[in-house]
Order: sequence, then structure tokens, then C-alpha cells
Amino acid sequence: MSLRGPPADRSPAELLTFGVVNLDKPPGPSSHQVSGWLRDAVVETLAERGVESTIDRAAHAGTLDPKVTGCLPVMLGDATRLAQVFLEGGKEYVAVLECHAPVPTDTESVVAEFEGPIYQKPPRKSAVSRRLRVRELYDLEVLEVEDRRLLLRIRCESGTYVRKLCHDLGLALGTGGHMGHLRRTATDPFDDRTLYSAHDFLDVLGFWLEDGNPEPLYDVVDPAERILEGIPGVTIAENAAREVAEGAPIYAPGVLEADDGIDQGSLVACYTPNDAAVCLGELVGSVGADSGVVVDLERVLV
Repeated sequence: MSLRGPPADRSPAELLTFGVVNLDKPPGPSSHQVSGWLRDAVVETLAERGVESTIDRAAHAGTLDPKVTGCLPVMLGDATRLAQVFLEGGKEYVAVLECHAPVPTDTESVVAEFEGPIYQKPPRKSAVSRRLRVRELYDLEVLEVEDRRLLLRIRCESGTYVRKLCHDLGLALGTGGHMGHLRRTATDPFDDRTLYSAHDFLDVLGFWLEDGNPEPLYDVVDPAERILEGIPGVTIAENAAREVAEGAPIYAPGVLEADDGIDQGSLVACYTPNDAAVCLGELVGSVGADSGVVVDLERVLV
């Protein structure tokens, strides 16, 4: 079998079947609808270009409610196998807390008390089990106070419910409160400095389809390896990568090098020497060993 080439050298079709778009989700549609629109647009474009390969799925990283806007990375084709990576990283939001009475003078100190681990139970409309759980608030900052409104910047663990946080903040402030506008500004490793709209995405597909110009496509769609920034890396030999494609774990002789300081049990991303992603796995052995399994597979990407 042939392995993927270097991320920077991929054709438009290869990019669209193993790529990611840092989408600026608009208010209105659901996250599922938005990712479905991108999937359908890719399928149609590849078919009209006469490309044999296509995609049958697209997935978004962290659901945003229909009214919520902002950073929604959308994984295309085989890149959907990397969805679990987004559970490892943090999220950042800018939210408006609508208080039900004038805010007290000690607002900032009350808000600061919420930094750190907090207990949350998912709301009734959530798709997950409503069990009490702990989520980490890494940073909670009051950016602005205006009458009964607080503008908050929230840096938090994946899976934190900001609507519930705003409700709890209102209780702590003694005013009551609810979440107003919410915008996600980061989903590690993506943030709002490189966002593109769905219209931008359709435009660059059109440039390639109608004018034969793929260059704008490379600005909007990143190789799927972009998702793995921040995940410890292990470089393996090409023959080991071919064995991974058949379901074999990674044995010590196939390991060429690894990032420093990776703890056993960590999630790692494995690459060929040309930086093409091969798999996600768990480090179970020493990267300097002469024999034995070093990485157990979790997701095969080739």
C-alpha cells in the first residue's frame, strides 16, 4: 500500500479527504448541519472534478448550540478519526452574563472564586448522561461591566457547560443570571486568528472547480496533521507504518525518534519520516527499548 506524502505536498483532493477547516460557525444552524454542508460541498466538487476519491463524512470538534458562534474545526474524510484529540485540549469563550439585578461591587472577586475545579451537571437537553462531574476552569476574567451585564473570558476544560456556569455565577453574585451571547474563540490547537466562514470555503472550492486554481484552497483547508499540534509525537519507519495499516502495534525496532519527556500511558501521534500522520496510540513501552511493543494503536490514519 502507498502511504501519504508530506502534508505540504498533497494534491487538492488529498487535502479535502484528510483535512480540517477552522470554521467560523454562524448563528442559526446546528454544528451538525454546518459540517454536513461542508461534506456535501466536498463530495460534489470532487465528483465534478472527476476525482475517484471522495468522503462520506465530516465531523465537528465540540458542539456549539445553534445560536452560538465561533471556532468550530470541521474534520473532512479520514480526518474525522482524529476527533478524540479535541477532548485533550482546552476551550476558550467570550460570554455575556445577563444579571437580573445590578451587579455588586465585589463582582471580580466573586467570579475569581470559580477558577479551578468546579462541579457541573449537564443540562436536561444535553445528549450526555446527567451525572455530576468535575470540570476545570483554567482562567475566568471579567473583561467589562455594563449595568447588569458582565463580559467574561473563559478558558476551560473541554466539556464545560458555559450556560450552566453563567447560571451558577448569577447565584453566587446574589443577582441571579443567565447566559446571553456566547462565542467560542479557541478550540485547541485552533483559535479565532485563522477563522474562515462557510462562504470562504465554498469560494475556494469554486476557484478550484471553475478556474482550476487550487491555491486559495490551501489557505482555508489545513492538512489533518494540524489537529495534532500539541500531542507528543513519535516518528516510525515506513515499514512499521505499513504494518500499522494492517492493525499491528508499533514495536521498538520501528521507532526512529520521539519527543522528549513522553510519559507512559500518554496519547501519542505517530508519523512517517516525511511528517505524514500514521496513527494515534498509547505509549506503553520505552521509546529507547530494543524489543517489545512501544505504542498500542487507538486510531489508524492510513
